[in-house]
Amino acid sequence: MNSQFWLFYALLSARYIFIAGIAFLVFYIFLPSKFSKVKIQALFPKQNDYVREVVYSFITFFIFAAIAIILSTPAIRPYTKIYSDISDYGWGYFAVSVVLALLIHDTYFYWTHRLMHDPRLFKLFHLTHHRSTNPSPWAAFSFSPLEALVEGGVIFAIVFLIPIHQFAILLFLLFMTAYNVYGHLGYEIYPSWLVNSALGKWLNTSTNHNMHHKYFRGNYGLYLRLWDEVMGTTHAGYDKTLAKLVSRQNEQPKEQQ
Repeated sequence: MNSQFWLFYALLSARYIFIAGIAFLVFYIFLPSKFSKVKIQALFPKQNDYVREVVYSFITFFIFAAIAIILSTPAIRPYTKIYSDISDYGWGYFAVSVVLALLIHDTYFYWTHRLMHDPRLFKLFHLTHHRSTNPSPWAAFSFSPLEALVEGGVIFAIVFLIPIHQFAILLFLLFMTAYNVYGHLGYEIYPSWLVNSALGKWLNTSTNHNMHHKYFRGNYGLYLRLWDEVMGTTHAGYDKTLAKLVSRQNEQPKEQQ
């Protein structure tokens, strides 16, 4: 393995440790009582759950780093639509390309996620991730090696479908990581005004994905609920569960009452 591989691996690991680490420290170590009213599942994961999630995440980053190396090789890079000069498309398209990458990822994730729930594939690809039935922020990248290949494969779809600047890819990956950590946070932190807005009703929530981990079916989306609504795969109890959590946001934690 060359130095470039280890650089990619270090960057992936650092991003995960920083974002998931902050979330874990705030919600699980320092201020769990402050946010107890919006804890989605009352119980906390066990210590061995955290360890498993971290170990598999660091295995995942080996796969992701290898994918980055493949894309950067002279045999592949010239055939992608990655560009390095902002003036080629301008700042407006730069911003649009990040949004397009997220939309491509949302579609890719929904359909590959549903596919991995096929009984013939589930144990081989997706069971490792679903061992976190009550996920923590560390579960965001807790994949089996085969699922890591599937999840990392989205970058191929993006760079071969749309022109995208190398820094736009970094912004996409940063947002993806942050949203993935939020999805596995175990707390619902979206404010009621957002949840009940015209846009908010289409956004995926931590509640949505937490229910997927708890019940193993339904709620397959990542950033948006569009595909779940179109395909009728939203969990039947989702709206009620979310409304209950959001209604608690103005309540004081029990020990302060």
